[in-house]
Amino acid sequence: MLVVFGEDFPVRWSDQTAVVRLPAEIDLTIADALREALLAVLNQGAARRAAAGSATMRIAVTAPPVLRVFNLVGIDRLIDIHPSVAAALASLPDQTGGLVR
Repeated sequence: MLVVFGEDFPVRWSDQTAVVRLPAEIDLTIADALREALLAVLNQGAARRAAAGSATMRIAVTAPPVLRVFNLVGIDRLIDIHPSVAAALASLPDQTGGLVR
């Protein structure tokens, strides 16, 4: 299921996992909107799904400067970060315990 928070933050749910695609550039002009979008995923979507089981979130980041900021502030230790939505979805376990391909 594809959900879009604002205009710039599409979220694709796969079972209990939200994959958020971020824009190539993140700066102060969209920082608040990004924060609100990620909180909305966690508070609205993830909270409902977490009630039924363990929910996770993955972020797709394609821009090296954005990835560097996430590394510097430690987000990469809290949330799985992948180079594309396809890579994030491929990292999900399927129902038989293997990876989704």
